[in-house]
Amino acid sequence: MAGINAEAAGVAQRLRDGMTSGVLSFPLTSFRTDGSLDLDAYRAYLADRLATAPGAVFPACGTGEFFSLDEDEYRAVVRTTVEAAGGRLPVVAGIGYGWAQALRFARIAEEAGADAALVLPHYLVGAPQDGLVEQLRRIADGTRLPLITYQRGQVAFTADSLRRIARIPTVVGLKDGHSDLDRLQRLTLAAPEGFLFFNGAATAEIQARAYATVGVPAYSSAVHAFAPEIANTFFAALRDGDDAGVTTLLREFYVPLVELRDRVPGYAVSLVKAAARLRGFPVGPVRAPLTDPGPTDLADLEKVLDHGLGLVGTVRRPA
Repeated sequence: MAGINAEAAGVAQRLRDGMTSGVLSFPLTSFRTDGSLDLDAYRAYLADRLATAPGAVFPACGTGEFFSLDEDEYRAVVRTTVEAAGGRLPVVAGIGYGWAQALRFARIAEEAGADAALVLPHYLVGAPQDGLVEQLRRIADGTRLPLITYQRGQVAFTADSLRRIARIPTVVGLKDGHSDLDRLQRLTLAAPEGFLFFNGAATAEIQARAYATVGVPAYSSAVHAFAPEIANTFFAALRDGDDAGVTTLLREFYVPLVELRDRVPGYAVSLVKAAARLRGFPVGPVRAPLTDPGPTDLADLEKVLDHGLGLVGTVRRPA
């Protein structure tokens, strides 16, 4: 890919290979009931995720409650993920807030052995295009890690800005959470050959077919965090052109899950964590300001989960 350095190009190729072989895994971060980080539980949970052949693993991102981790916890989560991955697949750590704080996290991730960083949207304020580009440039200037920028919320790049960030030697890709396919198509056409794009919409499978029509078939999967059997079956059906299989999973599992997710702000994470607990995975509760689902929503989630597992021939063992 023109414009990036050799190290970044190598990581980009590994990510590209991973995106074609499996879903992108965004693991949950395990907490104890008192809210403290449970690293042993995270290690056990992560080993189970990695055994299901994701294309890459993204610790301490949105699903992993990056926004609630202090720097020491973040260091421990990233280091544990790197050790567990053992070089078998790329590890892309979340970084964020303003550029100065993002750089602190980037340097921690770099020291912990991460392969790249996902730049989460900055905090609170809107910004012009020049500022968005400059912020990414400042982060890139302070770390050797290849960067994937995440446009969501107040971050949305124009085609011209995409061309500018693609010339930064360590910026290798963009994750999209806006689901504006007109804008996204303009970005993919403006990007240099080899620039990475992937679908980062909440419950990305819902829009996976639409994203693929504009040249973005890769996606992150929150469902992989609690039901890799379903996530991997959907991925294979989409890859293999099994439209009937894709439609069945969308209609009978993903749409009911999204309807449940939309009941309460923050359920994009806390519902995922609750589903993982229903399966006996040691992830613990969410941290405030998120809240765990109440009894009614939890009962509805259990029904959706059991039906989804049944669709792919799996029976949930009691937690």
